Amino acid sequence: MTVPKLKLQGVAKHFGHKVVLDGIDLTVGRGESLVVIGGSGTGKSVMLKCVLGLIRPDSGTIEVDGENVVGRRGSARDAYLAKFGMLFQGGALFDSLKVWQNVAFGLIQGRGMKRAEAKEIAIEKLGRVGLKADVGELFPAELSGGMQKRVALARAIATEPEIIFFDEPTTGLDPIMADVINDLIVECVRDLGASTLTITHDMASARKIADKVAMIYKGRIIWSGTRDEVDAADNPYVDQFIHGRAEGPITMDVLKP
Repeated sequence: MTVPKLKLQGVAKHFGHKVVLDGIDLTVGRGESLVVIGGSGTGKSVMLKCVLGLIRPDSGTIEVDGENVVGRRGSARDAYLAKFGMLFQGGALFDSLKVWQNVAFGLIQGRGMKRAEAKEIAIEKLGRVGLKADVGELFPAELSGGMQKRVALARAIATEPEIIFFDEPTTGLDPIMADVINDLIVECVRDLGASTLTITHDMASARKIADKVAMIYKGRIIWSGTRDEVDAADNPYVDQFIHGRAEGPITMDVLKP
């Protein structure tokens, strides 16, 4: 049996009396793209933070290549985190660094690579996402939102990671640029052969980049299946979410006069 690249089993986390993760079970196979959909406040970001060791779950296991990584510290934590790349929501570029320095940040700071060599790789990765070399000399503030997202994608793939997280990769983009980013994600991931975990509420993005889709609601996975199965899912929560209906089992807390 093939060992999954990433596996979460029974992962739970609460903050005070608030239960955020209530026994998450997820598996990402090697070279597989899993997209987790769900509304705001359902636990998607906390789940990612648990995998990255930023938050320690109260219970459950998180396995990378078959090894439980929960609670790892120091060099042991650094070793498994070296397998990850991430595209943050909003890009999260460093304003004070040039574009090429942003892309090369993990190579220089994380791997101790010499700046000249790291810059060459950064320029190559910028080209991979459709940006010319001279863009590397600009600062993030000089770029459009779509260009900033491309730079963030170039940074995510710069270290050629084995696992990539995409946190709301199309947030803030118009539909055309969002589709461009989705296409770039598919191409870059395919070229790397990486496993990916994406969290999003954008169904167009989910349909474009997913092999499998899972839905999280109130800290639990309530449905999972292939990309082709999601539109025909016999689940009222999934049906309401993918069609964006106000009426249904998912209720929003709205203050009324």
